[in-house]
Amino acid sequence: MKRVFGKKKTQAPAPTLDQASAGIGGRVDQMDVKIAALDKELMGYRKKLNATKNPAAKKTIQKRAMDVLKRKKMYENQRDQMAGQQFNLDQAAFGIESAKATVDSVAAMKVANTQLKQAIQKDLDIDAVDDIADDMEELMLEMNDINDALGRNFATPEDISADDLEAELEMLEDELEEEEDALADSTPDYLQEPSLPVEPSTVPQKKEEISADGIRN
Repeated sequence: MKRVFGKKKTQAPAPTLDQASAGIGGRVDQMDVKIAALDKELMGYRKKLNATKNPAAKKTIQKRAMDVLKRKKMYENQRDQMAGQQFNLDQAAFGIESAKATVDSVAAMKVANTQLKQAIQKDLDIDAVDDIADDMEELMLEMNDINDALGRNFATPEDISADDLEAELEMLEDELEEEEDALADSTPDYLQEPSLPVEPSTVPQKKEEISADGIRN
């Protein structure tokens, strides 16, 4: 049977988007080389047209230049088409990569969601958390009461009012002033700070001097 109908040919695997884009990119580069060569040829014809004065020769040069220009335009159109194809292939490859990344992200989120649910159901109980919070609140209140009790002033009798304390304070101030005055009286003069002389209110009168002759000056 194989000899009659021949062996079935196996199809080659389709190229990937990256391979197809690379192949088209190589053809675009080849077109650029051809277009550059035609540009160089056109520059030569332009120089000849400027230097030629013979109308017949000038017409021949113009015809050749037109043919070169037509080929250049054809290559430019082909290059632009292939560049557009390469751009579409690159966009398709980018879309596929983005889709794969999205799929991976969604899969990772699903796994994380499952793990979070398991952790909450297994290790976390909302009622237990509420109980812990209530216990902590009660403990903090008890600690505040304990701190208030420890900070109570046991030396001050409860029957003493604020007015009594103020009167006692005034008496202490008076006693301190009396002690300072007594200390000043018992201090020797040479240890006391000298007092400033009092400025006289009137200009003192000049005393009359009596000379030996009995005449007042």
